[in-house]
Amino acid sequence: MIKVTRLNHTSLILNSDLIEHIEITPDTVITLTSGQKFMVLESAQEILEEVIAFRKALFNKELCCPAATPRAIPSRDCPHERLTGETSSHGR
Repeated sequence: MIKVTRLNHTSLILNSDLIEHIEITPDTVITLTSGQKFMVLESAQEILEEVIAFRKALFNKELCCPAATPRAIPSRDCPHERLTGETSSHGR
């Protein structure tokens, strides 16, 4: 999920997996797989960076937190735990 800002300055949380494409016109237009379109203040580059950061966060949590997924690789220094204070069953 990523947070974007509509042209009227209201926040909108989008499921980044549903983004079909982003148009760069005078305004940035996000088109979802459902056909819905949203005009936002953020640039296409900013949106791309948000999507990448979100997916990296998911990937890092999956690798270090076995409670999140059964195929996780246990880690002695889970960045998810450092950031959120949550702990998982790493065998500690």
